[in-house]
Amino acid sequence: GAHSVPQQDTNQLLIDLALAGKKVCRLKGGDPFIFGRGGEEIQALLPHNIAFQVVPGVTAAAGCAAYAGIPLTHRDYAQSVQFVTGHCRPDGSEPDWHSMSRANQTLVIYMGLMKAGHIQQQLIAAGRSGSVPVAIIENGTRPEQRIVSGTLQQLADLVAQHQISSPALLVIGEVVALQQDLHWFGQRPQAAVFGQTLTRMV
Repeated sequence: GAHSVPQQDTNQLLIDLALAGKKVCRLKGGDPFIFGRGGEEIQALLPHNIAFQVVPGVTAAAGCAAYAGIPLTHRDYAQSVQFVTGHCRPDGSEPDWHSMSRANQTLVIYMGLMKAGHIQQQLIAAGRSGSVPVAIIENGTRPEQRIVSGTLQQLADLVAQHQISSPALLVIGEVVALQQDLHWFGQRPQAAVFGQTLTRMV
């Protein structure tokens, strides 16, 4: 929870430990190839002929949406889904707001809290209805998971009013409305067993 190591230092640590003969496990939350910089780290290993293996994970969009009771796709509401990051490189270009604003698709934004107001404005300006449902999932899949729902035109106000903090995920699209009926984690008796804290056996 204390992100204090620059990416280049992480890359160098992987190289140094591997070249010292260690077996190195770079453990990431989510999936290493979806906004996880796994590709960058492997590129750093290649010039040193360091052997590696990638174990896929469950990306936050899939895990958090499932625990929130939000199907990312649904035949009646969303035939596609886009995963985007709200935190681009400082010298990066703006995303394609028009493609992200299409109806009948789900938009999942990683690391979008700080730019919630900008995201809201750009999507509406690009044609997305301000009344489309949105969900902000804070601490998804954890016992303290919290879901705040509203509409796109309320997005920035919801973040401020509920004092949402990271880690949090933004889900925008018609499928969010299904959450009222499909929610299960920690809220329904038949799912209560899944809300219990599991003890790790060593």
